[in-house]
Amino acid sequence: MKRRKFIAGAGLSILGMNRLFSQEPAAPEIITKKRAQIINTKVLVAGGGPAGIGAAIGAAKAGADTFLIENQGFFGGTAAFSVGMCMNQMRPNEKPRGFVHELLLQKLQNYGNQAVRLSTHQFFVNVEYLKAAVLDALDEAGCKYLVHTKAVDAITRGNKVTGVIISTKSGLVEIRADAVVDCTGDADIAFFSGAPTLKEEGSLSAQTLLLDISNVQNYSNKDMAGVVKNAKSKYPLIPDSWMLIKVSNCHHYYINHSGTRDLGTFDVTDPFKFSKAECLSRRQVFQMTESMREFGSGDLKNCEIVGASTQIGIRESRRIEGSYILSEDDALKGSRFDDVIAWRSGWLDIGFKRTEQMRIHQVPYRAIIPLKIDGLLAAGRCISASHVGAAAGKSMGNCFATGHAAGIAAAMSSRTRKMPRELNVKDIQEALKKDGVDLNVGGETQSPTMSM
Repeated sequence: MKRRKFIAGAGLSILGMNRLFSQEPAAPEIITKKRAQIINTKVLVAGGGPAGIGAAIGAAKAGADTFLIENQGFFGGTAAFSVGMCMNQMRPNEKPRGFVHELLLQKLQNYGNQAVRLSTHQFFVNVEYLKAAVLDALDEAGCKYLVHTKAVDAITRGNKVTGVIISTKSGLVEIRADAVVDCTGDADIAFFSGAPTLKEEGSLSAQTLLLDISNVQNYSNKDMAGVVKNAKSKYPLIPDSWMLIKVSNCHHYYINHSGTRDLGTFDVTDPFKFSKAECLSRRQVFQMTESMREFGSGDLKNCEIVGASTQIGIRESRRIEGSYILSEDDALKGSRFDDVIAWRSGWLDIGFKRTEQMRIHQVPYRAIIPLKIDGLLAAGRCISASHVGAAAGKSMGNCFATGHAAGIAAAMSSRTRKMPRELNVKDIQEALKKDGVDLNVGGETQSPTMSM
């Protein structure tokens, strides 16, 4: 090469290198998805509220190696983080409902009078005793469990769910299972797996952050007279009404109120709307307390916040779509089904918007199996139901019942190597009957004093 051409080429190369390094190169984005370990089980139950507890105990009692996961640091769902709200429809008409309901009651009663008080159908519980009693029930059933774990994805092979990915402090963990029961309340596992889901975004029921107040020795409804009317301009987040109810066997009162009803419609499956609902509710709690102190009468003027729920209570969000969708008509006429696996009692209650007497009605097996996706069942408030149909079945005793059935079906699916939709429903019904569940209930009008 001639010297002139070499120098010219070298100059161009140096010029190019200067241009190359004059700007810092963009580093490639790296997303580390570290899998800490893989856990294998026969039945996996995602969500440790009433439905999840029922499913885990039902599956374990049926002989399946069962694993229960929960996002909170304790089991019990709304019953445990609600700071005192009673567990409705646990003993409708004051009669035992089945093995899982009675096992929990037994474990509560083992702790004495401070733990639980029975009413017409409710368990009025002290939540700290409840959290321990649930652990006792799970241990007796032989169920394994983890708290502080959040399901973040479903593992699928074709159209079958084969497990769930959870987030832990050690990273992502895979839990592989023969059958999975979605008790997340929001149908998270079904949604992650691609199963069809239902959601009425414009008419979702309100969320509520329950609160406890103390330093109230004598209270009557008259003490609340004029509070909302006089306080609304100063405390705009307060709801239009609320009442105080005594927490079981103690001097605290809890308040279960209309929450976000007047603040907008919040779809908690949207992380931004979920966050907004939660944060508005935190401010609402202190405004409610201050309005009672400033504008209430009697002992309300001295009330103090004891605490509030660890998160807002969610009445309605996403649900699975099954081959049968429970409807308003089913609740009002008391429908019965050949493939019954549970029944629902109480009131048709759309979060402080509509409350109506309904009939006890049955839940068909078709309503806890999602369309298109195998290896998966649902229980609790995310079973297949319309907006109004969902409002008719969200009481905790009803969630325990559908969980119990789903857990038995999951154990049977694992043992027989059949998909849940392929099982003989009569076998599930027989197992439920052996666990003390009366599947002939349905069509009755529950006494108003036994349903609220």
